[in-house]
Amino acid sequence: METIGEQPKLIGTIKPGSYSDGSPLDEIHYLECKLILKPDRFTSVPSFREFGKVVQRAAEALDIGFSTKGYIGLRPRIREVLFLDTKDFALYNNGFILRRRTVYEDGFPSGDAEVVFKFRYPDLQQAAQTDVRPNIPGDYRIKFKAEMLPLKERLSGYRMLYSHNVELPLKSSFKAGRLSLPALAAFFPALATLEHKCAHKIQLVNHTVVEEVLQDLGELDFGHAVIASSNAALWRERGEHKSLIGEFAFECKFKRKDELNEKAMARCIKFFCSLQEAASDWVMLGATKTGVVYRLKGNPPQAHE
Repeated sequence: METIGEQPKLIGTIKPGSYSDGSPLDEIHYLECKLILKPDRFTSVPSFREFGKVVQRAAEALDIGFSTKGYIGLRPRIREVLFLDTKDFALYNNGFILRRRTVYEDGFPSGDAEVVFKFRYPDLQQAAQTDVRPNIPGDYRIKFKAEMLPLKERLSGYRMLYSHNVELPLKSSFKAGRLSLPALAAFFPALATLEHKCAHKIQLVNHTVVEEVLQDLGELDFGHAVIASSNAALWRERGEHKSLIGEFAFECKFKRKDELNEKAMARCIKFFCSLQEAASDWVMLGATKTGVVYRLKGNPPQAHE
């Protein structure tokens, strides 16, 4: 991994290459920074706003803009999230995640559910070389992200994961209830190398349906046209409404890596590390949202997160 001092570079250089059909390797177009938070702090809409004030104070201390214009009065969004895998987590243990997400408005599903298939890994080149494109007619969208998370064991640092995603509407894909791993690999050829390992059926991970409560908070301005929208989320089990995990995230999108001005990125890193200290009572180290769901039933996977 490329480093600046002892810290990993936000976005390294992908070596030239191509996929099996000759298409060039995908480039990263998103930088997403995530803090995993203790879920018990989120008990109401005002509690999301309370964390927003922590973010605002941390930004002001570093002279970083934080605007809530257009965000005041917004209500939380509700989304249902399902993870699909084999009983022994053959996907997740090899860096793959398969998720279905449904947006709800006024208590009812809004539009078609979205399927996301991703390869998430700490090595940029391996993430880029993994072709996540589906073998399915119809539209899909590639989202290749650099993800910044805190260090696993202490505050005020960061580590990088690279998430190579493809998003597609459920109606263009498959019905999970009738799938085995080899059958799923027919939709996502990147899984072909896993076929010999397990022919178990694809099922709901830990029999858990996640309800996500997502509150948009505001925009961070790091200068040099580097602007990131931010939100806070609570994940809880649908049914008993048991709180599972929280998250604060901010994300910026760019067409080319050189749009991420070096000074702006330095301010982004400093803010991310300072916010961990400012929100130390909220932060949960060594976790990801997906990882929490996979560990619910005492059967921990061997993931690469």
